[in-house]
Amino acid sequence: MADQQKIHPVVDVEAPPPPTAPLVPPGSSTSEKGHPLQQHPPPLQHTFPVIHSTPPKRSRCCKCLCWTISLLSLLLIILGATAGILYLVFKPKLPKYSIDSLRISDLRLNFDMSLYAEFDVKITAYNPNKKIGIYYEQGGMLSVWYTKTKLCEGSLPKFYQGHQNKTVLNVSLTGQAQSGSTLMTALQEQQQTGRIPLDLKVDAPVAIKLGTLKLRKVRILGECLLVVDSLSANNLISIKASNCRFKLKL
Repeated sequence: MADQQKIHPVVDVEAPPPPTAPLVPPGSSTSEKGHPLQQHPPPLQHTFPVIHSTPPKRSRCCKCLCWTISLLSLLLIILGATAGILYLVFKPKLPKYSIDSLRISDLRLNFDMSLYAEFDVKITAYNPNKKIGIYYEQGGMLSVWYTKTKLCEGSLPKFYQGHQNKTVLNVSLTGQAQSGSTLMTALQEQQQTGRIPLDLKVDAPVAIKLGTLKLRKVRILGECLLVVDSLSANNLISIKASNCRFKLKL
């Protein structure tokens, strides 16, 4: 019996591939010709914003802050305008002071080696204002210093100074300073040069009178740098140089 040989079909590798059916996603329908039907997307769901019946807390805080800033700005404008009007009407000027004379009644060492000093100072106070009066209140002080050591101090009198008025004040100063031996030696050495630097400091509480209105208290702070020729007791001292500066402290 002759051998049987199977013949396999030859595949043409150059032939184009057979057409394939289009892929249809699961759940989609097709037409009669096999084409997938076009499906429409689901309708969009519109969301509407929620309208609050009351404004948020942050909005209320911002509104309150804006009102506060506006009120403060308005208040500052009113105060500035008032101050400007008062300045133009009254034209305020600082009072002027001069040290007329300085006399030493006593300057000696105590048994405890402290330095005792007693000075008499004559001051002229001048109010240059035409429409402003000055009340010098209780508690004003005048002190004399050598370098950074206070030698003596005294109280300024309480009085009222009218418009463009000159008032002469006689103030007695007393005091004790520690390390008296060292201070006395330094003063004696300085006296040999004929130029002794002293510092007079003024601290005076005053009240300003505008017309019939008396304002609250302020302070006049002053400093007079003096150069005297001697510190001999019971002698009138010559003031060789004087430089005074004053300012108003609210």
